[in-house]
Amino acid sequence: MKKYQDINSSVIDKWVDEGWEWSIPVSHEAFLDAKNGQWDVVLTPNKVVPKSWFGELKGKKILGLASGGGQQMPIFVALGALVTCLDYSQRQLDQEAVVAKREGYEIKLVKADMTKRLPFDDESFDLIFHPVSNVYIEQVEPVFKECYRILKKGGILLSGLDNGLNFAFDEEDGKILFDLPFNPLIDQEQYDYMVKHDYGIQFSHTITEQIGGQLKAGFRLIDLYEDTNKSGMLKDNNIPTFLATKVEK
Repeated sequence: MKKYQDINSSVIDKWVDEGWEWSIPVSHEAFLDAKNGQWDVVLTPNKVVPKSWFGELKGKKILGLASGGGQQMPIFVALGALVTCLDYSQRQLDQEAVVAKREGYEIKLVKADMTKRLPFDDESFDLIFHPVSNVYIEQVEPVFKECYRILKKGGILLSGLDNGLNFAFDEEDGKILFDLPFNPLIDQEQYDYMVKHDYGIQFSHTITEQIGGQLKAGFRLIDLYEDTNKSGMLKDNNIPTFLATKVEK
């Protein structure tokens, strides 16, 4: 039976070819603007990450974890960072390569499954940028442990996190669709729903799993903020469905 990680990789490849919003690379103009100090990036759908969360990026080693698509990594390169991007979707990595070729810079691209041991030495990075992608994996705590391992002392992990409500409610009429937790690997109805809607195999995760998982890994929580969906009933009622966190090793 095909592993869910491989199913998700294939589904996201397909989304990229269909023009998925999280796979549309930044423009040449945006790259030049970043070089001139005008830039922003997101961890969650709407709110931009405070620039104070980054500090000086010139010369810093940054890992984009499950962060392909050519949207954030080019900005960090423009700011002088040394960038590596890991993703399990080849098409997302291809988008990174498109921007790198267009703008004439080098980026290390790594196709790997983040549910496995990350293919990097201990204390390799100054900062890890990890947009909402934990919804595509069943267990999140091992990822945070790996992030802790590969960050330098004082290194920063910036994460976008889904709080689970999107899996419980119908985005159009607000009716409850499923009880939580949402795990298609143990619930056939949930699995069938995911397949029917071409969503891949996604999972809900609690704040205990996510922020608690970061703390258990050894991180210190520095800051956080909430965000909403881009559209739908939960957005219309201003109900937060995402968190962004800044933690330090």
